[in-house]
Parts: sequence; structure tokens; C-alpha cells
Amino acid sequence: MILNSDSMKPIYIQIAEWIETEILGDEIQAHEKVYSQYQLAEMYNINPATAGKGLTMLVDEGVLYKKRGLGMFVSEEAQKIILSKRKNQTLASLIKDLVKEASFLHVSEQELLEMLKLEMKKGEEK
Repeated sequence: MILNSDSMKPIYIQIAEWIETEILGDEIQAHEKVYSQYQLAEMYNINPATAGKGLTMLVDEGVLYKKRGLGMFVSEEAQKIILSKRKNQTLASLIKDLVKEASFLHVSEQELLEMLKLEMKKGEEK
């Protein structure tokens, strides 16, 4: 992953989202140790406190858990928590913007649904 310092998203959120994506992609399994804040800081040439903030955010959400003296590990429910969060926040926000744009362009509900079905079908073929 490459961090985008020009992004509107803070670096710590980019770190957290990258770890979430690794978990969703089964690159990091339940109960597996994740990178420490110092490893992340070295990998991305960032302040360890910034990396730590991203990890702490995931601990607060229940995605990661701490083992005293050993580090942070992926929780059993991590994938479920991440999927729920992304559906309820990210996807909901995208849908809201899509509906607003469709209204602005005078796209009917039926047209929008057909466009969505077509895109979903394309996604299934890949």
C-alpha cells in the first residue's frame, strides 16, 4: 500500500483502512498478529504515534485486540465488524451521493436500478 499524503483522509485512517482491507482479503487471519506501530512507522516513514492512532482506532472498534507484551491481534469478529462498518458508512454515503446525482440528472428510479443491476452483473463476471 502507498499512503497518500495529499488525500483528504488522515494518514492514521489510511493505515486503519489498509489493515481492514488486508483482513477482508484474508491476508491477515483471525488471531494473527498485525504490524506494530513502530513497524508501520518504519514501513511508511511516518510518526509512530500516527500509526498507533490507526491501530488504536481498530482496537476501539473491536477489529483488533491487545495481548499485553505481545502486540495486537485480529479479533475473531474482525471481518464481520469491518463489513458492517463499510456497508453502514461507506456504501450508504456512496448511495446517498448517487441518488442525489441521479436526481440532478433527471435519471428515474427505474433507470438507476437498471444501471446498478448492469454494473453488478459485470462485477459478477469478473
